[in-house]
Amino acid sequence: MGKSKTETRSFDETPNSNPPGVPPATVGQPDYTPGDPHGLEFIEADGPPPRGPTVFSASPWSGWPAEWNTPILGQYNNLVDTAWACLDRNSAIISTMPPYATRARAPIDPPAWLSNPDPDLYTSWNEFAKQLWWDFQMGEAFIVCTARYADGWPARFHVVEPWLVDVEMGGDGRRQYRIGSVDPGDDLLHIRYKSTTSSARGVGPLDAGRSRMVAAGLLQRYANRVVESGGVPYYVLKHDEELTAEQVANLQGQWWQSRVNNLGLPAVLSGGVELEALQFNPTDMMLLELSQYTEARIAVLLGVPPFLVGLPSGGDSLTYSTTETLFDYHWRAGLRPLVEPVAAALSSWALPGGRNIELNRDEYVRPGPYERAQTYEILIRIGVLTAQDVQQIERFALEGHAFTPAGAIS
Repeated sequence: MGKSKTETRSFDETPNSNPPGVPPATVGQPDYTPGDPHGLEFIEADGPPPRGPTVFSASPWSGWPAEWNTPILGQYNNLVDTAWACLDRNSAIISTMPPYATRARAPIDPPAWLSNPDPDLYTSWNEFAKQLWWDFQMGEAFIVCTARYADGWPARFHVVEPWLVDVEMGGDGRRQYRIGSVDPGDDLLHIRYKSTTSSARGVGPLDAGRSRMVAAGLLQRYANRVVESGGVPYYVLKHDEELTAEQVANLQGQWWQSRVNNLGLPAVLSGGVELEALQFNPTDMMLLELSQYTEARIAVLLGVPPFLVGLPSGGDSLTYSTTETLFDYHWRAGLRPLVEPVAAALSSWALPGGRNIELNRDEYVRPGPYERAQTYEILIRIGVLTAQDVQQIERFALEGHAFTPAGAIS
């Protein structure tokens, strides 16, 4: 076998020169250093380390262009604001729906974790539920059990961020899980938004809408640049003489630097230079209609009527009655498909057979007082409810409080 050797070749290419006194940068212009100039830095702190695993986040290095996004390392920190608002709206509404346990559609004594699955981590069920349904909308949610009752059913559990869990398909077609080097086994519940028998991970609606997410982010940055430039419309600088490429570059640089340093002040032109503004109104400049359409499609992907996150609803004015039906539509088409699969998975994992967890959505979709009064009148007349039942449902009569005719609790 012959000996290997290292061959060094020299090339005659001449590197690009840098302006005098400016050190070369790694990316972008030679004098461009908006990123982190220090890179990775270890800082020693007194006291014990914080609880939980360390979360790493990417930061730009020296020369990283400000227009570039950094990669996501376990955090959904680069969601466009519309996607964030929709995820927050859905999960916040669901988290306020009181949970209760049933057996054969009849209420039963609830397990203790329905008030708080892990008091060491959460302040209430609401905090747990919001985190759970937020992750589920992103494609998948993981719950890990940390304590069990004497009968073996979960007593304490909390949500684990998906990026902390390694999932692979085994040779037998089953998913295999790892959290670090630990196999959680039956202590881990994996709830997938959309799954297949060949894919280990779940897929969410934003995976299908990734191109719209990119487009919305670009449009937002474009609008920011328009505002940063003082909202001045696009224009051209005209000169009555023919200019060389170097003269054009110098004129552009001088003009740009002048406008950046003197926002709001009138421009002064001389030497035969004229300013000709292009005919664009502010709406056209910021591509407002395209931006609204892109963000509306993101809202639809997440099951949120665009009106609920401040986007145009198609030009039709909404009356009080249509606003009520809007909430009902949001529940039926958007929230219910999110609530039921998660509640069913949690029930089969954390409760004995025949018992289920359901959420009370009445506060979100219930009709106005007049419609409710008509319904109660019919139910009382046919013997389904009594007047005392209605007082209890409407909280007109609470123990230790007196009901006043005005409907206030005193």
